[in-house]
Amino acid sequence: MAQRTSLITRRVSGGSDTIDTISDVDIAVLVCEGVFDSGLASILDVLDTANAMAEQVTEAPRWNVTTIGFEPRVRTSAGHTVDCEPTTRAESVDLLIVPAVNERKPDALVEFVSGDRSLPARELIAKTRARGAAIATACAGTFLLAEAGVLDGMRATTTWWLAPTFRARYPHIQLEQRSMVIHQDAITTAGAAFGHLDMVLSLVRSSSPAVADLVAHYLIVDDRPSQATYIMPSALARNDPMVAAFERWARDRLAEAISIPEAARCLGVSERTLQRTVQRTIGTSPVRFLQDLRIERALHLLRTTDLSLETISRRVGYEQATTLRTLLRRRTGKTTAALRGG
Repeated sequence: MAQRTSLITRRVSGGSDTIDTISDVDIAVLVCEGVFDSGLASILDVLDTANAMAEQVTEAPRWNVTTIGFEPRVRTSAGHTVDCEPTTRAESVDLLIVPAVNERKPDALVEFVSGDRSLPARELIAKTRARGAAIATACAGTFLLAEAGVLDGMRATTTWWLAPTFRARYPHIQLEQRSMVIHQDAITTAGAAFGHLDMVLSLVRSSSPAVADLVAHYLIVDDRPSQATYIMPSALARNDPMVAAFERWARDRLAEAISIPEAARCLGVSERTLQRTVQRTIGTSPVRFLQDLRIERALHLLRTTDLSLETISRRVGYEQATTLRTLLRRRTGKTTAALRGG
């Protein structure tokens, strides 16, 4: 199969005319042992709803979905069983979707994606990529694609709390942990577990924006372009003792003007070492990390107190409330009134 730049549009020549035709999309969903139940269900439910909604849209494709596995029946993380077709069905599909396995411990996840149990899946992913078909995954599934070598030199995202592990193991992949969904070169990656929903809806949207809008309305799916509002800085900081110490030091001084050189001195390291360690561990600069801590504190105060925005701004180190208001809007896409109400 020739590689496609689009999953649904084919250019068909007829004499001097060239027209677009809407093609059905053949999809294989790879079900691995221990698959995340909600991730798998989100994929199947959105695609089934898309097919139902396609009847209301002119020239919409159908999404022909087959669940495949390395065994006829595969057990999910919650203990349910899924009937699967042989993985040879993936040899001619337009799109291979790889739902994540439900593994929350980074070390165990790395052991799985690099070990013998996942070797058949890695080989299938690499073979699918080699013939030019599209591939999509979310959450810990990004690790499986990375281990299969199909993300080398590319941009990708994964669940935010696994970002430090991903970044350390795959430095040749440009990780964008704040993004919810990233498309590049016919590969789609998405964020944490419920990012499966964002991922599959984005795939429907690439084929038919009108159908995607209908699906989002019927299933009440909000647009979530970023994981930024869900990221817990303290959870990321725990991945390195120095970064954890920097976080504790900074949290005690959020209302003050914080100096990175002073922070480094108090921690007993050079400023360069602090900069490099924070960047390597959480993928951002110490200044941006401080901003994350301040925004996190501000959101907490907005949602749990009746303090004015001016007072909250001073408590998190900003003299002007407009500065905090702008940062919150930029990060969350919401007004302070909406954030307080939520």
